[in-house]
Amino acid sequence: CVIRYRKRGDELPVQTRFNMPMEVLYTVTPVLIVAVLFYYTAVVQTTVEKQSQNPDQVVEVVAFKWNWQFNYRDGVGEDAETVASNLGTDDLVPLLVLPTGRSIRFEETSRDVIHSFWVPEMLFKRDVFPGSIRNRFEVTLDREGRYVGRCAELCGTYHAFMQFELVVVSPERFDQFLQAKQGGASTADAMGAIGFTGDQRYATTTRPLDTRRQQQSWYQSNAAGK
Repeated sequence: CVIRYRKRGDELPVQTRFNMPMEVLYTVTPVLIVAVLFYYTAVVQTTVEKQSQNPDQVVEVVAFKWNWQFNYRDGVGEDAETVASNLGTDDLVPLLVLPTGRSIRFEETSRDVIHSFWVPEMLFKRDVFPGSIRNRFEVTLDREGRYVGRCAELCGTYHAFMQFELVVVSPERFDQFLQAKQGGASTADAMGAIGFTGDQRYATTTRPLDTRRQQQSWYQSNAAGK
């Protein structure tokens, strides 16, 4: 290039401009690509966001640092009441028991900061916001099993320990579970009422992690360094 296009005088080289076919090509092509992607995105998003007027089951997901509470509701909206609840603690991973083949409405809220409700097998996650913003979505589960759930939004010191377990059972067993909970049974006893025994009454996909909140922590009196 240095040799071929070296200056050979004061006359300007041929000036090329206004290549209309090229300009049309690099303008129209990206627009077409974006339009196609937008169409398929809109179709999928409409399907994912679709909600029914009367879902079969409503679950209020309450996130807090650093655990979960799952409230089974008797309807949708602010007038609905909680009929049963599962609460996680430092020593107990909360279970979210749900049926197959039924529409399930999740209504999410947080007591403090932004969290994120995530079950990897559900193929997407939803942020959980504090205040009056309630993230709502519906799913229908088609396969029984036990799946680990996590918070997927960095929410503080023990974010990595904020876990739960999704237990998917048949509709008949779910009705028995919910009936036992409404009768005052603990979650473990309600799991026993639908055929789970021993350690199966508790979380099996994950376990409570040792947070060492009262020992060798930076804010404790016995900390190694201050």
